[in-house]
Amino acid sequence: MKSNTVDNKHGNLQGPKGNQFKRLFKQIFMPHLFWALGALVFLLVTVLITLSLPIMVRYIVDGYVFNIETGQKYLFISCVLVTVAAFGTAIRFYLVTLLGERLVSDLRQELFEKIINLSPSFFEKNLTGDLVSRINADTTLVQSVAGSTLSLAIRNTLLFLGGIMLMFSTSIKLASFSLLIIPLIVFPLLYFGRFLRKLTRQTQDKLADSAGLASEYIFAATTIQTNSYQDHSVAEYNELIEDSYLKSKMRVFARSIMVFLIIILVFLAISFVVWAGLKDVESGSFSIGELLQFCLYSLVVGVSVGAITETYGEISKFLGALDRIGEIFNTLDPVEEPFDPIPIKTPINGSITFKKVKFSYPMREKLSALDIPKLTIHKNEKVALVGLSGAGKTTFFQLLQRLYDTNKGSILIDTYPITKVSKRELRQNIAYVPQEPVIFSKSVVDNIRIGRVNASLEDVEEAAKLACVDEFIKDLPKGYNTLLGERGLLISVGQKQRIAIARAILRDSPILLLDEATSSLDAISENAIKTAIDNVSGNKTIIVIAHRLSTVKNADRIIYLENGKIESQGTHGEMIKNNKKYRTLAELQFLI
Repeated sequence: MKSNTVDNKHGNLQGPKGNQFKRLFKQIFMPHLFWALGALVFLLVTVLITLSLPIMVRYIVDGYVFNIETGQKYLFISCVLVTVAAFGTAIRFYLVTLLGERLVSDLRQELFEKIINLSPSFFEKNLTGDLVSRINADTTLVQSVAGSTLSLAIRNTLLFLGGIMLMFSTSIKLASFSLLIIPLIVFPLLYFGRFLRKLTRQTQDKLADSAGLASEYIFAATTIQTNSYQDHSVAEYNELIEDSYLKSKMRVFARSIMVFLIIILVFLAISFVVWAGLKDVESGSFSIGELLQFCLYSLVVGVSVGAITETYGEISKFLGALDRIGEIFNTLDPVEEPFDPIPIKTPINGSITFKKVKFSYPMREKLSALDIPKLTIHKNEKVALVGLSGAGKTTFFQLLQRLYDTNKGSILIDTYPITKVSKRELRQNIAYVPQEPVIFSKSVVDNIRIGRVNASLEDVEEAAKLACVDEFIKDLPKGYNTLLGERGLLISVGQKQRIAIARAILRDSPILLLDEATSSLDAISENAIKTAIDNVSGNKTIIVIAHRLSTVKNADRIIYLENGKIESQGTHGEMIKNNKKYRTLAELQFLI
């Protein structure tokens, strides 16, 4: 599985450093501080009322023993207090629950925005399923804690502290006896708490690994089946799930031991205190009401400690989830936005210049992927990149779109160094058709509109006609409104490619990049696409990657790449004369 804990040099996941949690608090929690403070006010009111009720019980009991009217008065006051507490609890529940829902929504939006804007090197090292797990599962834990557990933890902590103080105000002797047992309760809580957090993090990591593996295998289900790999994939997934179960089993066992010890210790403490209190009642130094008041405070403290142990486990899970979420926010994008980007004069001319460019992929730093000392592609020129697989053609496109940054040298669009302009503005001037087009589970019209989201239906239809996709769209059940299914499973590979070309045509950018754009088309569609490309030639700078030389023989210039270097360049006729490798390719494709 891919590691989530390596260095951050090339966009790898890193744990939170320094004030990471503080930054998360300011970014996610601060905007909703008013709601949190409102919930806190009602929480304090209900805590004060809860702590006052044992005093009311004391006066009620002693009142019925010594003065019936006093007992009735405090009974009425108690009823009013309970009503106010119930109202306050309902409002607190509403505020904190809504706060949890708001926080998790904001957190998921921030996470998705962060992930979707990271450069390809990040996704080379992190599985999609793991990232989805962080967006869904980990943020759900944050919602659970922020929406209820944290409120309960604060409430029970205040009840614990208030109960201790009121126990001393009732009887210093009995409270001192009670405090002797508290260190025995707190020690296992702290010890097991650290252990639980470690186990929780390990469990979440294992679940994320299983989600990543499942996502990868489900995405390639057909390949799994055609290679009879099902049994092995199931066994691999089951192993990760079992590892997660074993970690969960250890965590649950540790929590069970902690709860057992605390319940026993609290019960023994309360039993001892009650016995000592009855001795004082017998001697006349303590009233029945005071003993009952003290016992109720002891019960409040005991219940609070038990509740804190439960919430401590939940908060440990929350901290583990926040740690994993923090890794995403702490990830640095290796392709950084310029501090003060230069605005581009639009429309650009579309000339492209490579100056002393050298590049190696982060995962293969010792292997040169591209080495171009000097290259200029002129405005409205149609250039073809040719070469064997791995020659550096796709790398050329990735650097031009600034999906990666060069190790050395610079690339210019017109006179603008691409590292000095914003990535968004740079890419708005480039239309790109990948070798393996991505189709989303949207309608045909929405898939094409990805090229230009505000395009009219007429513009979409015109782009579809130029891409030779209009005829098959009309045959679909709902035409342009037909949903294409996940990854476009309802259409063929060739149809996907034509939709991607329509998307690029609709974008109408000054620079058009075509990476094997006709590789999956039949001869008739390929010829139509060549005609469409010819139609837009003359007012766009077009760069085409092609193994099928028939699509590029009419290019203004053909550049032959080998091992990331330009071996030769020229027209189709010049390349046949001067480059033996290109001539061999042409002969194999019956172009000579």
